[in-house]
Amino acid sequence: MTFFAWNHGASLGPEGPGGRNYNLTPVRSIYRIAVFSPEWVAPVRILIGNIIMFMPLGFFLPLLFRQVRTILRIVLVGLFVSLWIEVMQFLLTYRVADVDDLILNVIGAFSGGVLYFAMRSVKRRVYLFNV
Repeated sequence: MTFFAWNHGASLGPEGPGGRNYNLTPVRSIYRIAVFSPEWVAPVRILIGNIIMFMPLGFFLPLLFRQVRTILRIVLVGLFVSLWIEVMQFLLTYRVADVDDLILNVIGAFSGGVLYFAMRSVKRRVYLFNV
């Protein structure tokens, strides 16, 4: 899953080795990023980036696995993959575990799934008109 590589370093915490950095309050870091960032590019990159990062997962899962061809299953897989990443970030003391990342990643998986089903629907319509 190489689409995770671009985000390397974006969740490093200020505590350094031995410190635990986490946010368990929903929308707290989204609010802080949106309100207190001195520029507009960083918040957009962080917020939209977290969503875009999981869109390929939501799009390709139903293509690769028949068992995951419902939005609910796509969202659940996105949730568990994101939860695993956040737990690993919590266990690695120099990373930040954030519930907002979990929320944004699930939105990304959902968006990728919606895109998959929309394209599948268009493909079926085009196929019907060409027959």
